[in-house]
Amino acid sequence: MATLRRAGAPRRVRADIYRQLRERIVSVELEPGTALSEARIAEGFGVSRTPVREAFQRLAEDGFLDVVPQVGTFVARIDLQAVRDNHFIRETLECRIVELGAARVDTAARRALRENLVEQADALDAGDAAAFFRADEALHLLLARTAGHESAWSVIHQAKSQLDRVRRLALADPGRSRRRLREHRAIVARVCAGDPAGAARAMREHLASLFEAIENIAADNAHYFV
Repeated sequence: MATLRRAGAPRRVRADIYRQLRERIVSVELEPGTALSEARIAEGFGVSRTPVREAFQRLAEDGFLDVVPQVGTFVARIDLQAVRDNHFIRETLECRIVELGAARVDTAARRALRENLVEQADALDAGDAAAFFRADEALHLLLARTAGHESAWSVIHQAKSQLDRVRRLALADPGRSRRRLREHRAIVARVCAGDPAGAARAMREHLASLFEAIENIAADNAHYFV
C-alpha cells in the first residue's frame, strides 16, 4: 500500500484513504468479513489514526464496514437487498440513457463506442479482468456522454457500489465476461444504428442477464452475503 504524504490538507488525506479503502473493498481485494485495524491501516498509509477513523466512519455510513463495539471493525458482507436496489436504479437510468444516446449519436461517438469494444476484447484476450472491468465502466460513461447526460453516470456509479462488488466476483468466470462483451456489442450496435427502442431492449436484456448472474454468484458464495 502506497504511503500518503503527510503534507497537504487533512481533508485530502481523508479522501485518499477513503478512496483507496473503498476500491479495495469494491474490488473484493478486502473480502467480506475481513477484520480491519485502525492502527495497522494508519501505519500502512503513514498517517495518524484520526484520518483513518474518519474514513472508517464514512465507509460504515456507505455500508462497506460493520463496526462492532468492543469487538472490532469488519468489511461488511454484501447486502442482497441493496444489490437489488442498485440494479433497479441502474436499469431505470441506463435504459433511458441508451434511448437518448441512439437518438443523438454522431460519428465521433460511434467511433469511441466501437474503439471501447476493441479494448474490452483485448482485455479478455489478455486475461486481464481488471482492464475489462475498467473498459466496461468506460463504455457506460461513453453511453451517458452520447446521451448528453454524462453527470448521470456519476449518480449511477455512486448508486451501484454494492452491485459492483458482485460484478467483481463475476470476473472470476471468463465465460461470464465473454457474455458481457456480446451484450455490450448488441447495445452499441443498436445505439450506432440510431435505434432507441432496440438500444433500450438490448440494455434491459444485458442488465437482466447480469442480475441472473448475481443470484448465482450469491448462491455460490453465501458466506460473502447477508
